[in-house]
Amino acid sequence: MRRWGLILVCTFALAQPAWALFGTAELTRQTQALQQRVDALDARLDKLEAAMQQNQQMLDLLKEVETLKAEIAKLRGQAEVQVHQLDTLGKRQNDLYADLDQRVADLAKAARPAAETDAAQATVSAAAPPSPEPSAESSSYEASLAQFREANYPAAIAGFKAFLKAYPQSELAANAQYWIGYSHYALKDYKTSLAHQQKLVAAYPDNAKVPDALLNIAANQIALDNLKGARKTLEEIVAKYPGTNAATLAARRLSALK
Repeated sequence: MRRWGLILVCTFALAQPAWALFGTAELTRQTQALQQRVDALDARLDKLEAAMQQNQQMLDLLKEVETLKAEIAKLRGQAEVQVHQLDTLGKRQNDLYADLDQRVADLAKAARPAAETDAAQATVSAAAPPSPEPSAESSSYEASLAQFREANYPAAIAGFKAFLKAYPQSELAANAQYWIGYSHYALKDYKTSLAHQQKLVAAYPDNAKVPDALLNIAANQIALDNLKGARKTLEEIVAKYPGTNAATLAARRLSALK
């Protein structure tokens, strides 16, 4: 009996290190597994942090884009206000000088009484071509001006061209040339308008309509994105025609272009 007990004790004593070894290996395996999970979590955390940084950069870019959009919208609003102001000034100028043209036509008509006309016609040689009647001249001009006032610009252009062909030496020739150019401007045909106003300045350099023609030239240059040329034209108006309505408008537009 003692022998069997001794055998059991020895067997237990020999088996105990194997259990201890088995427990250590299992613990090591679990530790390694945990370490792998930690490493995997660290890797995921690094990816998440990198993604967050990229997202933050995207958010910053989006904020900057929105800020730029707001600034662009503000500038567009300011530009629209300035365009509206220029259009308003142009309409006022149109009304002002349309009335002035009417007064000039009336004065020209009143300055030619029938008696003087008859006397002048009596002294003309029979071989000379008859001079046009002042009433027909004024009527032709007024009819074209009426078309302009009604915003029927193509008809106004045709009428004023016919007037210039019929009455090239008329006192209202420069005015007719001006309204041809301005009608093209109203139709947004800026290049043609510019050419007609430049023709006026060249053909009638001393006419009172030149400052207005130059003002319309500047407006066409602005519409054609020739801001440098527009500034030069506006400065010319201010320098050469001080005290005129055109010079006042030119000074205002120069301030707007700065």
